[in-house]
Amino acid sequence: MFALVDCNNFYASCERVFNPALRNRPVVVLSNNDGCIIARSNEAKALGIKMGTPVFKCRDLLRRHKVAVFSSNYPLYGDMSSRVMMTLAELVPEIELYSIDEAFLDMSSFGRYDLTEYAHLIRRTVKQHTGIPVCVGMAPTKTLAKVANRLAKKNPEYQGVCILSGQEAIRSALALTKVEDVWGIGRQLSKLLYAQKIETAADLADAPAPWVRKHLHITGSRVQAELNGKSCLPMELLRPAKQSICTSRSFGKSVTTWEELHRAVATFTGKCAVKLRKEGAAASLLTVFIGTSPFEAKAAQYWGTKTASLPYPTQDSIALQRAAQVILESVFRSGYAYKKAGVIVSGLMLVKSLVRTLSLFPEDQPAPNERDKKLMLVMDGINERYGRGAVRLASENSEGWKPNQERLSPYYTTRWNDIVTVRV
Repeated sequence: MFALVDCNNFYASCERVFNPALRNRPVVVLSNNDGCIIARSNEAKALGIKMGTPVFKCRDLLRRHKVAVFSSNYPLYGDMSSRVMMTLAELVPEIELYSIDEAFLDMSSFGRYDLTEYAHLIRRTVKQHTGIPVCVGMAPTKTLAKVANRLAKKNPEYQGVCILSGQEAIRSALALTKVEDVWGIGRQLSKLLYAQKIETAADLADAPAPWVRKHLHITGSRVQAELNGKSCLPMELLRPAKQSICTSRSFGKSVTTWEELHRAVATFTGKCAVKLRKEGAAASLLTVFIGTSPFEAKAAQYWGTKTASLPYPTQDSIALQRAAQVILESVFRSGYAYKKAGVIVSGLMLVKSLVRTLSLFPEDQPAPNERDKKLMLVMDGINERYGRGAVRLASENSEGWKPNQERLSPYYTTRWNDIVTVRV
């Protein structure tokens, strides 16, 4: 048996943990730059607020119903996620972190337990330790556990727990699940399936296996097998190594000068370099992209992007920023009002297995040295101790382009000055 534990309305729930006044009140969380709604409490969903709605389109609705609106507070959400996962890890022998608010649990050694009672214990423990409400779905495969979790979340009669153990219960659950809601199918594949009168998860489970393999390939075959109770997706206890890392932002105001855009790209490059070092990886490819608002007049729109090979794989902030500056110079066009930029590092390889081929012309491509490596270690150590950004390269600066975060809540768990004070 597998269990899928999913936090309910995670971002909105994080905001409620430290602010009791938000209980039973509609809550929404906005995307970067306070643009669109990316999380909603159940009360906000009941008002008809849709996911992804631009906030300017529903300001009157938000004001009329006194909806609490927050900017995204990712340090808070990341820390609360860690607390939830640590709590779950104490309750089961093996856990797979699937996303920031979801985890698979291996329940194969719990045969002597009442699984329904243990699932409720998981819910109570997570709520007591973190304040975050969760739903639990259990089934013989991970795909069926996803189905069970969806039922537990959507139907109040389940009280947050759904166990699919017998064949009759599984068939009934599949008949209630639309095919586009099956894990691994989604909207695009569901169009093909609807054309073949395959409308529910039960229809997909009963479809001819050769047809599924031909049109949905190996992924579809695995989904079908999982729906029929055959486990094809084992627990992934170690996260796969990243293939690329991206840092990008929408700007709080339009950026028109080279200097401002350069500072933004330098900042994003520095963040990518820090992530590379945490991964223990080095990048061999660097991509820089810049763009104007898609809502501008067509003549005022521009999108520039370019990928370049680095002289050697590196995780050094200085080397990456030099390369990013060269790429930015080639894609920058004056006369445009830029609203977004980003940096992607790819072609990643682990540093411990890295074999460098040095250039015949070291004056053009200077080789990395121990001094540079030690400098990065010192920077990371200082920032780890005194907070992110305590030490940075001079070219990194968020002034001018910083995203709008007008409704940001305190960093309750990651900043000393924001820790909740209780007065008696």
